[in-house]
Parts: sequence; structure tokens; C-alpha cells
Amino acid sequence: MTARRQHVLERALRILRRTLLTVFGVQLALAIGMSLVDSYRRRGKKPKPFPVTPPRTVPVGEGTVTTYTFGKDLYEDMLAAIAGAKKQVLFETYIWKGDAVGERFKRALVDAAARGVDVYCIYDGFANLVVSPRFKRFPPSLKVLRYPVYGAGWRFFDLSRYGRDHRKVLVVDDEVGFVGGYNIGAAYETEWRDTHVRVTGPGVWDLKRAFADFWNQQRRRRIGHSERPLLLETASTWEPMIRFQRNSPRMWMFPIRGMYLEAINRASHKIWITQAYFLPDQQFVDALKDAARRGVDVRLLVPLKSNHIVADWISRGYFSQLLEAGVRIFRFKDAMVHAKTATVDGTWSTVGTANIDRLSLQGNYEINVEVIDGALAKTLEEIHLVDESNSIELTRGEWEARDLHRRFTESLLQPLRPLL
Repeated sequence: MTARRQHVLERALRILRRTLLTVFGVQLALAIGMSLVDSYRRRGKKPKPFPVTPPRTVPVGEGTVTTYTFGKDLYEDMLAAIAGAKKQVLFETYIWKGDAVGERFKRALVDAAARGVDVYCIYDGFANLVVSPRFKRFPPSLKVLRYPVYGAGWRFFDLSRYGRDHRKVLVVDDEVGFVGGYNIGAAYETEWRDTHVRVTGPGVWDLKRAFADFWNQQRRRRIGHSERPLLLETASTWEPMIRFQRNSPRMWMFPIRGMYLEAINRASHKIWITQAYFLPDQQFVDALKDAARRGVDVRLLVPLKSNHIVADWISRGYFSQLLEAGVRIFRFKDAMVHAKTATVDGTWSTVGTANIDRLSLQGNYEINVEVIDGALAKTLEEIHLVDESNSIELTRGEWEARDLHRRFTESLLQPLRPLL
């Protein structure tokens, strides 16, 4: 290669790098600007009341599953379960606010430990950076694992160490387990529309095992080499109608995405999904489009305005192809819908912590319960219809008539999809 050609090539590469940095910088600046403006507009505004479905219990196998769609109902039952604990409490949450609700849970856990119950707690350090350090001081009677803000250490190249602990789990003794989308805080108690389930019966053992596996994997690096492992007895029975799917980035295991795709690809009648943040990969979008084109009633319910405006705008980039394929899109108004649920063909259901986005399906520690049961599927369908009554359906004509600046913003933000 001549010196002149090499000079031209180097100059072209410099121009390319500057162009890419400029484009990415514009996208990032736009995202930050949108978030700041949205945060300013939300100051002092309170969500409006929204319809909820009372807790409903259905028998599943040798146990039961209870659905919750209102935080106050859920928190009362969670606190009652902790108050009734005799041997052990396993508590894990992504966000644990230091407000009145957070204090109630902290006090309940401390009281349980004071009467001799073994209490284990896990919370995510990054998600609680803004929580007062004073709130995060716990008495030695509680075994507390703070999942670190930065967990890679010197192994910054190891992508498996960057996942957040996004799970929300409570298990009391061998009797009852809770899992779903609810974090712990006053806003979630009354202002957010979310979904959680309470499980009894043999299925509780699998939820206990999920907690114990995470605790034992993290305990030495997060607590100390002297910390003893959390040992469980082997469950004597299986519950074939209930399975807990766990994403574990340290082990490069992400079964929740596969669980969704298998159910979608097998659907013959209906697929009803509720998601707080819908940012799937193209294969996931194609699976929904294929289902709609073969006559399946595919419905997607998302927030009209979520608490993350950038995620909303990026999510809208999928709407054109979904609507064209026949997918019906409903947008929940006046409050944040944070649920992560789906039901297929009146038989299969899932409720859990995983959003349909890259961070949840290929990055974070997540857990979803998968249930094969007609009664639970019917309950979740009824919940979905109640949510639809508080939603605005987006029509294809309305979407195609949107302003040019909206189309431009969606296109400009599209490259940020892999980051969310």
C-alpha cells in the first residue's frame, strides 16, 4: 500500500469514527434531554385511580395460586406471612424504598428475627443508590446480602457480571411464596398497577431453591468467606403444573425468553401480554407477527406513558410492523402499569419479574413462574380485560397518521435498543 493510499484510508477512518461518535452522542443527548424534561413535567403530579381486580385464589395441583393487582392488598398478605413465620423468611427485592412502606417491611423482618426466625434478605445496590444509607443499616440478627453496584471487579471484560438482581421474592417457612413485579415502596402500594402471585403447595420448594441458589452463589463475594451456605432439604414431591424459570447471567442461562417463544409459537387461539417495557429483539417480534397472521388473537398491553420516557419512544418503533400483522395494542392510561404477565390459549400463563427487553431477557437475574392451568389463565384473562377497560386501543390508521417529528425521533433512538 502506498503512503498516499494509507493516508487516505486513515483519514476516512477518522471521519467514520467522528461521524459515529457524533451520531451516538446526539442519540444519547436526546435521550438524556427527554428524560430530564419528562421528569420536570411529572413533578407534583399524582397518578389517577385505576380499576383493579381483588385478590383471587385458584387451586393449582396440590396447592393454590393467588393473584394480586393492587399493592396494598399484596403488602398486607406479605406482612402477615412474615408476622406468622416460625422458622425462616427469605426476602429479595430489586427496589426497597426507605419510606413508610419500606420501614414496615424492615420492622417486620427485624421482629421475625427477634423471635428466633432465620431471616435472609437480598436487595440490589444500584437500584437503591438514592435510598438513605441510614435505612440500609440492619441489625446483626438479619443476614443481609447487598448485591453490588459494580460486580465485575477487575474482570471488567466479563459481561456475565454486569446483570442486576431484578428479582422480587418472598418465601416464608415451607408454606407460602410470593413472586411478581412489585418492588417495595409507598408509590407501588397505591399508585402503580402491577401483578404478583402467592403460591402454596409443593411449588414453594422451587421458589426456595431459587433464592438459596442465588444466595450461595453470591454469599462469599458479598458477605464473607466465613458465611455458611443456605442449605435446604430435598423436596419430597414435585408440582408438575408449576415451574419457576430463572435467568442467571453468571451461568449464561436465560430460559425466560425461550419460555415465551415456545408458548407464542404453539399458540392457536389467543396470546394476551402485559408489559411495562416492551423492547424485544426482532425474532420475538416476528413470533408475535407470525401468530397474528395465522389467526391468533394477539394483544399487547403497555403503558401509555411509563416512568421511562426513552423506553416508551423506543418501544413505539415496533408498533408499525405489529399493527400491520394484526396485533392489537392497548395503552394503559393515567397510571404506570408495571406488570409482566402473559396468558396463551386459556391454558398457559406466566407472572414474574422479567420485562420483554434485552436487560431482562439477556442480562439480569430474573424469575418468572410458569403455570399450566385453565383456572389461573382465566383469572389472568379477566385481569387483562379489566386493564383494557382503562386503556386506549391504538389503531393502525391513527398510528400511520402520527406527526413527522415523532417518526424522526423513533428512528433516531432506534440504535439504542440493544442498550435497554
